[in-house]
Amino acid sequence: MNMSFSSRQMRCDDAGIGPVPHIRIIGGLSECPGCGLYQRLPELAPGQQALCTRCGQKLARRRRTAPLATPLAFCISSAAFYLAALASSLMTLDVYGRQRTVDLLTGPMELMHEGWGEAGILVGAVTILAPAVAIGFMFAILYAAARPQLPDWGPRILVWYDKLRPWSMVEVYILGIFVAYTKLTDMAHVDVGPAVYLIGALMLTMAATDSTLDTEMIWQHRRIDSLTRAEGGGRVLVDYAHVDDIGLPPVDHLVACSSCGLVGELAHPVSNLRCVGVCPRCEHKVWRRLPQTLTRTTAFLIAAVVFYIPANLYPVMTFTRMGGGGGHTIIEGALELWADGMIPLALLVFFASITVPMLKIASLGWMISQTWRGARGHLVARTRLFRVVDMVGRWSMIDVFMISILVAVVRFNFMASVTANAGMVAFAAVVILTLLAAWSFDPRIMWDAAGRNGPVTDGLPPGVVAAVDHDDPAPSLSPAETRPASMEPDLA
Repeated sequence: MNMSFSSRQMRCDDAGIGPVPHIRIIGGLSECPGCGLYQRLPELAPGQQALCTRCGQKLARRRRTAPLATPLAFCISSAAFYLAALASSLMTLDVYGRQRTVDLLTGPMELMHEGWGEAGILVGAVTILAPAVAIGFMFAILYAAARPQLPDWGPRILVWYDKLRPWSMVEVYILGIFVAYTKLTDMAHVDVGPAVYLIGALMLTMAATDSTLDTEMIWQHRRIDSLTRAEGGGRVLVDYAHVDDIGLPPVDHLVACSSCGLVGELAHPVSNLRCVGVCPRCEHKVWRRLPQTLTRTTAFLIAAVVFYIPANLYPVMTFTRMGGGGGHTIIEGALELWADGMIPLALLVFFASITVPMLKIASLGWMISQTWRGARGHLVARTRLFRVVDMVGRWSMIDVFMISILVAVVRFNFMASVTANAGMVAFAAVVILTLLAAWSFDPRIMWDAAGRNGPVTDGLPPGVVAAVDHDDPAPSLSPAETRPASMEPDLA
């Protein structure tokens, strides 16, 4: 690790906390983002990955490919495919000799034209704007990483890329195109435009860019400042020690930056409720746990439940042909695909649009209730379930993308037309709210509530604090939990 220091000044915005006079950076130590266990991170060879010994979460991974040249090649390809897709047609529909050709911009524009501006802006943001921003950020990251010292703006780009990349839903849009195409083939002749193939290629190259980028190695080329600022503006001295030289410090004195993973030791127990200060490597505000994680997640989840009811009761679109037709709910769309013999596609739509949102709400609700109760059972299962919920949430946008395509291409007045309905907006709200609920939930709090991460319990429900203080005021880590993280071959 590059351990050069500088005295660049930083500040933390929030007020109310006294200065912290000293912080010691602990090298070779990593906190699991899934369960909060601190463990030694071994040196990894190319093609190896380190896994948490307690919950199996991936902690680090070394790629076999060239660390900068390979992601740069894929990033250049992504930019080329993206620009070509914007300039190409998506599909052409022929209804009784009348043709209509659409592109990527047509769907969001038609939704806004029909009065569903919220949905139009959402579709345009995640299919057009977000991929462009992600590609641009990746170019900036690779440029910064190629310099001898990661510049001051490099960490900010890395942090923002990590936050914005999930909003780029190119892979989900491809499935939306496929579902829309199967629905259109029953009513007219459809020609698939080159943009479909270009978007498919863009999906692959963007995924390959992320897979070959080694962010851990980039962070290691960033200097750690010898002086930073604590909450409230006080100056804090920073020094460095390796875990192999000093051993594992008290767990309640440790805190890890959620952006770059840097682990620091403070002279006093770290609160869950207060910002510690500013990370001396990436300038990100450091909290021991995500602030108000239970309250935020509960609020987003309640809002998602409220929107889930009209999303399934009201039609998401209205299809008319030769003056006939009517509205279709989400379940009716899946049943229509089933009746047409497209059983795999019907199951895909049913799973992504009905099952996934319902299971996300139920799963997050179970995790929250178990955390409020301080339950100690099934912790590993709950942590793994959270990873699944976080991974599959975006795929529920298939129906929203499909409707945006159908609204754009089927515009033949009396002969045939598709219009969006209020159910589509409600369903899009459910998807976004469940995504926000998952992203605002800190799975480490489940282990905190069970008393598995040390004696710091502030920020937990009062009943949980009382139970932990009574049963085990200062739970200790077992020998199995203090050994180095396990290493396995990288099979990705």
